[in-house]
Amino acid sequence: MEHLDIFASVVELESLNKASQALNISQPALSRKIMRLEEELGVDLFLRRGKRLEITRAGQILYEYALEQRHSERKLFRQLEEFKSDSKPASIIIGASLTTLQSTLPDLITIYTKDYPKIDIKAVTGKTHEIVPMVKERKVDIGLVASKIEHPGLKCIPLFDDHLCLVLPLGHPLIDKASLEIDDLQELPMILFSRGTWYRILMDELFHRYNIHPDVKMEIDSFEAIIRLVSTCHTATLLPESYLRRSLMKDNELFIRFIPALEQTTRTTSLLFTEEAVHHPSAQRFIEKARQYFNRLED
Repeated sequence: MEHLDIFASVVELESLNKASQALNISQPALSRKIMRLEEELGVDLFLRRGKRLEITRAGQILYEYALEQRHSERKLFRQLEEFKSDSKPASIIIGASLTTLQSTLPDLITIYTKDYPKIDIKAVTGKTHEIVPMVKERKVDIGLVASKIEHPGLKCIPLFDDHLCLVLPLGHPLIDKASLEIDDLQELPMILFSRGTWYRILMDELFHRYNIHPDVKMEIDSFEAIIRLVSTCHTATLLPESYLRRSLMKDNELFIRFIPALEQTTRTTSLLFTEEAVHHPSAQRFIEKARQYFNRLED
């Protein structure tokens, strides 16, 4: 299979003459290599029609394989590059809002480090309005926020849409109610995100629109703390749907109820970065991995 790259070049250039020039070998030598490859495989890779070559079905299959091999080889060399002793370990700094830090960032780090295990990842947390200037001033390479941001000098890539859901502990009276409306939140004991976070801003706007006044028992920054305290204090909460994985709900004996009005709280989780991030290989790879991951989930 030593002539696989040569074969791929002939296919792409659609000419022995052009391929021989590009590969800097004589055309007769190139023809012999292709013929040797056909002999090794026992199939015709091209149909010769005068000076023109027409790829066969077997040749097309081999070409697709050659492309896969190229991709695998590039991936191998990228990964091995991380282990070279004379090179500085690659690094990336991610600024994440409090909500995305606990829900979205762990998955992205997992899929990224699977292919790039030696990467040095640092995370800086803050509210969305704090992350935006960090990205712009290049204090972080990438921002991950629960919002669409339009800001001069920044690029924003939406990853997925999300909205709030009502979360209830085992035994809560609203679990078995046939249907729920926004009025069911009136004076309902609840634990909510702290004021100033994007989702709390959405909640307060919703409460104001419908003149709802829940009985707010606690205001907490930590998603994990809210999950634990909802059952302990037998209160309700509002959390983004993306947080509410089946295993998490089961382990904490929590239940999800959907309220039509809560669909108005849709928020888009996005990546933020500057034009310069395109020239930062680690940052660019992280961006591409994130896009591929959420595109696959949508499919």
